[in-house]
Amino acid sequence: MTKSRKTHRPLVLVAMVLAAFMGAIEGTIIATGMPSIAAEIGGFSLYSWVFSSFLLMQAVAIPIFGKLSDLMGRKPAFIAGVVVFLAGSIACGFATSMGMLVAFRFVQGMGAGAVQPITTTLAGDLYSLEERGRVQGYLSSVWGVSSIAGPLVGGLIVHSVGWQWIFWMNVPFGIAAIVLVARYLHEPVRHGERSIDYAGAGLLLAAVGPLMLALTQGSVWGWPIAAGLLAVSAVAFALFVRQERRAPDPLMHMELWADPLIRNANVATLALGIMMIGIITFLPTFVQGVLGRSALVAGFTLSVMTVGWPLSAFAAGHLIVSLGVRRIVRVGGVTALVGTVAIAALSARGPVGAGVGSFVLGVGLGLLSTTFVVAIQTSVPWHQRGVATASNMLMRILGNALGAALFGGVLNFQMSRYLARTGLSGRVSLDSIQDLMGAAAPRNGTLSADVLATLRTGLSESLHVVFWGIALLAVGTLAAAWRVPEMERGTEALEGIHEMGA
Repeated sequence: MTKSRKTHRPLVLVAMVLAAFMGAIEGTIIATGMPSIAAEIGGFSLYSWVFSSFLLMQAVAIPIFGKLSDLMGRKPAFIAGVVVFLAGSIACGFATSMGMLVAFRFVQGMGAGAVQPITTTLAGDLYSLEERGRVQGYLSSVWGVSSIAGPLVGGLIVHSVGWQWIFWMNVPFGIAAIVLVARYLHEPVRHGERSIDYAGAGLLLAAVGPLMLALTQGSVWGWPIAAGLLAVSAVAFALFVRQERRAPDPLMHMELWADPLIRNANVATLALGIMMIGIITFLPTFVQGVLGRSALVAGFTLSVMTVGWPLSAFAAGHLIVSLGVRRIVRVGGVTALVGTVAIAALSARGPVGAGVGSFVLGVGLGLLSTTFVVAIQTSVPWHQRGVATASNMLMRILGNALGAALFGGVLNFQMSRYLARTGLSGRVSLDSIQDLMGAAAPRNGTLSADVLATLRTGLSESLHVVFWGIALLAVGTLAAAWRVPEMERGTEALEGIHEMGA
């Protein structure tokens, strides 16, 4: 490999899109397949671990592989990440117990945590600022559409060819991505001392691991254990920050957080991740459980978000140079707030109102996510672009995990209070909510029509508390986005483009 060889950017971009698709869809595609998987291999007590194990390793691997890509180059780190992801995917399809599936999901999550930051970082390396916004818009759209469409795709696969293909479908995409990057991505060989901050990696795992366990399992294990896990996470995180400030070659450059653009963009991204998972999780529940519509109608109200997201992402990519970062993220923050308020205010009037709010929210998410990534990558030099990109992605993943646990806890708390207030707490449990899910309710016959009507009212009230909570969080997102300064363009930020000969 020599510097004279040119990178074939269109084919590398195809590989990046394939990798982004794999990593994004695996976070949600399994949702509709889990009932079938649990029925076949058992182990329902480990049900939530199938999700939390993937998120845990993804969160831990993102900054690690972001750092590795800065040390050893994007190409070897990308290929290694895809290989790990495919190995985990293949193994998941052969799992014969829930314990095996959880273990293999750890491996798959580690690969996903490698693929996502490197894919986004490569876009920053290969394209100029004028082009970068457009390309990041493509990748952001792929991520958004794949994440939201995942449950629908998973349901189709389970009912047509079997749940194993939820995982095995990744193999051809992964192999194609590896071949394209191996043959058509040419980057300079970088010489110099390579070091890995193993102490930082261990402390990050010790900080994120207990936090994820507390968020996903706290309601099952009880608050005393959850509080203990949170305390362990807080101590480990404090030690991690101390280690990163002292390490000669840290895993995460803490000085990046002193940059107001990166700090506020990451805070807004954390809130964005919480909002997104809250809508994805609970808007279909409202449409089916409260409005009594089918799963297809519920899917429609959510899928329109995938229309607004890519449209705005493409627009942001084309306008970021002419309008600047500050204007776009402020418009994105306002739009996201309007979308969440519309969902909270209009969803009770029918699926059309919920769909309108979902579309508007998708527009806001597309504007924010694309602009944040482009601004962060442009504000740092090549040797920090990997860790800077990874820090932003880590905030989004942690936001997803936090949102699922936070709003799930809010819903359970509100429903428990409602059941106690109406005198139903001794007669029905929270599991009875499943009897409200659309067309399934008439077939169950376990609860009377009056009880079902009372449950539906309680579910409506509780979900509106969740929706208004998401709207309140959107206010925080807007506040953080409003504080994002205009990015500064420097010649150092374009270093990677010239060195790759792109």
